[in-house]
Amino acid sequence: MRSKFRWFILSGMEAIVTYRRRSVSRKDVATIKKIIASHPEKSRRFISQEVCRQWDWRQANGVLKDMVCRSLLLLLESKGLIKLPPRKFTPANPLAKRKKPSKVTVDNTPLHCSLGDVLPIRLEQVRRTRFEKIFNGLVSEYHYLGYIQPVGEHLKYIAFSHDRPIACLGWGSAPWYIGARDRFIGWSKRIRENNLHLMANNLRFLILPWVQVPCLASHLLALNRSRLSQDWQNLYHHPVYLLETFVDTTRYLGTCYKADNWIYTGQTTGLGKLSKSHQPLLSKKAVYVYPLTKNFRRELCHDA
Repeated sequence: MRSKFRWFILSGMEAIVTYRRRSVSRKDVATIKKIIASHPEKSRRFISQEVCRQWDWRQANGVLKDMVCRSLLLLLESKGLIKLPPRKFTPANPLAKRKKPSKVTVDNTPLHCSLGDVLPIRLEQVRRTRFEKIFNGLVSEYHYLGYIQPVGEHLKYIAFSHDRPIACLGWGSAPWYIGARDRFIGWSKRIRENNLHLMANNLRFLILPWVQVPCLASHLLALNRSRLSQDWQNLYHHPVYLLETFVDTTRYLGTCYKADNWIYTGQTTGLGKLSKSHQPLLSKKAVYVYPLTKNFRRELCHDA
């Protein structure tokens, strides 16, 4: 995986490191050293949070960028620029021991009918609600990719017809680099790094296997995209302007995305995030996008 930091030697100036769009000067390193020296008994977590407070380094929703800062501090220590206090304990890795979502019981009576018969459909955003376990369990059991806990910003939806769940849609942060998508947008690497959070990726789309309703999938996409940006704003305090999805064409034709007027931009390379080879390791995916505003390029390419 490519590293997200860079070292620079600036003419007439000292070396700095840039990590996750944050440039760190020698003066910043001196500030970190002072914080460590002033709190010799404090934990690394405290040091990280204090650095974030002094830099006002926060996410869009105002939360301190604590975990990013901890990674930066470890990087600076590995380069011999700072000396962190000893670890007070080694926390368990919650991802390594994460249990598979529990099975859930829902009405699985076969539903073979027209779209009009399942209307009205109630689309519920279930992230951080009592319904989230139902979403996790259904996706785990019935989606061919299973359930993987998203990292970073994400939303989860369940579609209900007459109070019974019929589909699940999951959205999350967009991948760091997708060539076909990035060429379509036309942004530079630096602007992409700054504005990638203004996109959302359709991580999961599941219509439950006993539900066979023509045109339901494209109808659900339209319902979801019409409210997604506002829901993102409500939870994460910023909108999204462009949606994307990847379709495994060895399994699917992408018919519902085409019916909902998503735009085909090309294919993924099939290399995967961790590949060190130039040979495809994964199946190539078709890349589709959907602009949520006609000015999406202006918003995504804005250089703050």
